[in-house]
Amino acid sequence: MDLNSCRELYLELLKKTLLNEIWLENEKYMPLEPAIKLPKEISSYLKNQNLEAVKRIKPDSNQRKEGLDWPLMAHTMIGRYRLENLQSCMEIVLKEKIEGDFIETGVWRGGACIFMRGFLKAYEITDRRVWLADSFEGLPEPNIKNYPRDKNDKHHTFDFLRVSLEEVKLNFQKYGLLDSQVCFLKGWFKDTLPKAPISQISILRLDGDMYGSTMDSLTSLYSKVTKGGFIIVDDYGLPNCKAAVLDFRRKQNINDPIIDIDTYGSYWRKSES
Repeated sequence: MDLNSCRELYLELLKKTLLNEIWLENEKYMPLEPAIKLPKEISSYLKNQNLEAVKRIKPDSNQRKEGLDWPLMAHTMIGRYRLENLQSCMEIVLKEKIEGDFIETGVWRGGACIFMRGFLKAYEITDRRVWLADSFEGLPEPNIKNYPRDKNDKHHTFDFLRVSLEEVKLNFQKYGLLDSQVCFLKGWFKDTLPKAPISQISILRLDGDMYGSTMDSLTSLYSKVTKGGFIIVDDYGLPNCKAAVLDFRRKQNINDPIIDIDTYGSYWRKSES
């Protein structure tokens, strides 16, 4: 078997594992949404017994491909199509020698970034880094003063989206991919991204869900994306995220075509430096 075949086998297995496609049938339960309020007596009992209320679900491979579910066990929720898009973008970056690091803003359990690091490892690339920008405390409360579009956004109430830095690092360790080429930016985007010590970016992957998070990421990092680099928007299908992208592009006179990946994800390629 040649080297390219070995790489493909490794990257395909990495995708299946990160998506939990191999054991999807075991994901039979999900935590209840914050909007579902249990009676106080039941909530107290569960807390005292160290139990958690869950709902029964039927695993759906098509939803997993589209990234439409919130997986109980998988290390990424972006789905098969968006992972394959990420791989395609990275392959083009290497083939065309487009300079710059890879970064994701909003990483959850770290799965997409684990895949980025695994990709670099497979191709024996040592001069690029993978950056993970996240609060590692969940999403921020809406900043209504600066971003009124986010009014009534509820993402900050979802405990399921809170994943600690320690847990993300442990996930990298499970794949043998935690090393000096993996860098963490802990904190709110408005605080960490303007001063991030990154000079060039070839892959900018946005996964902030909200208008404010998306705008903060683009405002701080877009200028660092090199010509020919990729801007991938995981949540373009969400109205607030899409509005931020369109507003930013309008202000910056960006006309590069936006290409859909699946139901939610989209991307474009930067044509000017």
